[in-house]
Amino acid sequence: MNAGRLLVRATAAPALVLVAWLAVSLPLLMAGVFRPAPAVALFVPVAALVLWLGLRTRPGDDPGGRPGTLNAPGGLDAVQRWPVWSVFAVTAAFLVLQVVMCAEQVVVRRDPASYVQFATWLAKHGSLPIPLSEAAFGGPDAVLNFASPAFYQDGGAVVPQFMAGWPLVLAPAGWIGGAHGMVLMAPVLGACCVLSFAGLVARLVGPRWAPAGALLLALTLPMLYVSRNTFSELPAIVLLLGGLSLMYDVRREPRDGRVAGAKALLAGAALGLIVLVRIDGLRDVLPVVAFAGLLVARRRAAGYWTAGGLLLGAGAGVVEGFTMSRPYLSYLRTSLVPLLAISAAVLVATVLLVAALRWDLAGARLRRAGAAVARGRLPGAAAVLTVLVLAAFAARPLVQTVRRPPATGDDAMNVRFIEMIQKIQALPVDGTRQYSELSLYWVLWYVGIPALLFAAFGAALLVRRLLRGQSPEWLLPYAMVVWTTAQVLVRPGITPDHPWASRRLIGLVIPGLLLFTVFASAWTVKRVRRLGYGPRVVRTGTVAGVVLMLVPILLTSGGYLVTRTEQGEVAAVDGMCRALPPRASVVMVEQSTADRFLQVVRGECGVPAARTAGSASPEDVRRVAAGAHRAGRRPVIMAAKPEQVAPYGTPRQVLHLVTRQDGRTLTGPPGGTWGLTMDVWTAEPARP
Repeated sequence: MNAGRLLVRATAAPALVLVAWLAVSLPLLMAGVFRPAPAVALFVPVAALVLWLGLRTRPGDDPGGRPGTLNAPGGLDAVQRWPVWSVFAVTAAFLVLQVVMCAEQVVVRRDPASYVQFATWLAKHGSLPIPLSEAAFGGPDAVLNFASPAFYQDGGAVVPQFMAGWPLVLAPAGWIGGAHGMVLMAPVLGACCVLSFAGLVARLVGPRWAPAGALLLALTLPMLYVSRNTFSELPAIVLLLGGLSLMYDVRREPRDGRVAGAKALLAGAALGLIVLVRIDGLRDVLPVVAFAGLLVARRRAAGYWTAGGLLLGAGAGVVEGFTMSRPYLSYLRTSLVPLLAISAAVLVATVLLVAALRWDLAGARLRRAGAAVARGRLPGAAAVLTVLVLAAFAARPLVQTVRRPPATGDDAMNVRFIEMIQKIQALPVDGTRQYSELSLYWVLWYVGIPALLFAAFGAALLVRRLLRGQSPEWLLPYAMVVWTTAQVLVRPGITPDHPWASRRLIGLVIPGLLLFTVFASAWTVKRVRRLGYGPRVVRTGTVAGVVLMLVPILLTSGGYLVTRTEQGEVAAVDGMCRALPPRASVVMVEQSTADRFLQVVRGECGVPAARTAGSASPEDVRRVAAGAHRAGRRPVIMAAKPEQVAPYGTPRQVLHLVTRQDGRTLTGPPGGTWGLTMDVWTAEPARP
């Protein structure tokens, strides 16, 4: 296999493997039989088929393209080995670093541990929802509650927050390596993100630029951050970048052949399955709907295949959301309903556009208008507008201060959290501040001024080329990057502490802008070469330019690069589980312990667990303990301090962990760590 084909196949394979696994695991979960034996037995042949369909190539007429890209004549065969092996070296180095520095978030404080506990339940039980196990406490009792952050009590059961896609991917690692295996999936998926990004750069910009793209993304702090923690952005990035790469590969196949159709179907499925991982993926894939419609309007069979794959993937996410994650979607109702309305509007508009073009109701006029646009001043004006929009985001803090009054209990908690950080950082205390007006500066912290300016230049160049009818392979990637970036910058929709808020940028904003950066760099190098400078000068200038962009990235991420946080949680939780007596029924009487450990005890320890209401008295707790005794179990009272469990028996410390967590900032790039101490004490009430 030559170097070009190796690069193409290796960078598309992660997304195809995820497509195959989700296609097998979701039906098994919905049937309540998500277990290792049937999952592996089905996955092996499905994965083999998907990889064969997605990675095979057939000789045909290349559509041609810009010199240096993979769709140029002879592009695959002309690829040298050094870019390919450089990409693999960057990916391998990133993986090793992240495995060494990997965090162990298994105690529920924020999303990564919530996903681990969701996946732990799936790995051990293979079905949803999670039963309350009220019989273990002597039956229902008014003072008992079974909900905790990210785990809703709904309809007589506990329903995990979030979509099931990422937990389904984590669960096999749990079958193999337990909690350690699950947390190590973050570096593995992070390395796949870097590899997939390099593949997209190789396709759109050129193979020689793939190592630079991989290195730029790998060293950004958001990429380092999310791939040390089990964030759902990881599989979403792999599916998105892999789907775009497959859509590009469709262009290399004979038009409307079977190979092109299969790849288009798989590309649409990969992009659609983002919804199964993250419900806001509906927003990101809306440009794919319009793009598929455009292909259909041009009588390209690939449009039908793309639309079909997108419908299957996104449909699977919507079905899972409304059947197994409904409380979560209800919580997101205020943002989800408008998103669904926008999605419906885009779908209707696409259908109408396809009808107009296919039946020539307005097709001739639209084609003439497109030709006039290509010849006119609009392409240049759009390029200028791109730069002006960036300038407007830069000036936004001068004219706007974004605030959001709390509307729910979770909002009130976020207000108190922001106020705490403001006090630590000596900022004016206003918990309603969202700091969204600083969103462009968030990007600036992580990619630096040189890369951001080159990204703006690249975006301006590309919109001019696209409006002139050039570089059609960029149409879908450009539309998705601009569409998502604009919305995220306007309304990030996340608690604004960093590095936490950087996860919103890494989904597509930072990879997309870096893609534009690399494109602009390649364009600049070509122009310099045309001025008559020799290869040595061009190579030296290229390396110097990449280094110039890497310096500000490393200034932000350098400290984080070698800092370990969230260590020791897996061992601490294992010790706590071993300390619980056989046939225990755990009652948590203190809020922070219940928030952090209720699902941990239920899932990791495999022990029935509940929490008491805030108004519960010691007599209520003793009554519940007596009910557990009558059920033939051993009640265990759990809290954070010995004096909180002392009224019920002899206090015993079952968990003590002193570690470090990521520091938090609001108005500057993150740096440093904060201390984190967790204690759990238990007591066993005597049998009445």
